[in-house]
Amino acid sequence: MSQEQEIVNKVAKSGIITLDLEEIIPEKEVAIVDVKDQLFQGLILREKDFRNYIQENNWQDYSKKRVVVYCSSDAVIPTWAYMLLSKALQPYTNEIYFCNPDSLKHLIAERAVSQIDPTEYTDTRVVIKGCGDRDISNHAYVALSSVLLPFVKSLMFGEPCSTVPIYKKPRA
Repeated sequence: MSQEQEIVNKVAKSGIITLDLEEIIPEKEVAIVDVKDQLFQGLILREKDFRNYIQENNWQDYSKKRVVVYCSSDAVIPTWAYMLLSKALQPYTNEIYFCNPDSLKHLIAERAVSQIDPTEYTDTRVVIKGCGDRDISNHAYVALSSVLLPFVKSLMFGEPCSTVPIYKKPRA
């Protein structure tokens, strides 16, 4: 005598919320603006020449991209130069970063995580998804954990069916 039993998805019933950093940090093309290319004799930035560069460059080419603005040489670049670049780029992208391109992933993670309202996760059980199709920096996982820890009931890493516990709120 065989009895059919209903298969119960315990993960779905657990109330665990899964956060995927690939969704929080959407993939986007990156463009780099290196001020070094505008230096006179590789040493100094001339205001008039730089303003001409700003005016003549086709900034629409940067549309909908993440833009890194920096100078790869050791020249001292006045702050106003970066501000002019930001002004020129602003109509075409809202993602302008002043950093070395190697640091970009960290700043993108910081900016994306800062958009999360951690109070939405008060007393919830959260899993930060651990594997995916893109390389997400450890910085992003640390930033997201730091934001969530004061609010969540528990925090885990991995997949809802196989997690590594990170934090569990002590009982009051």
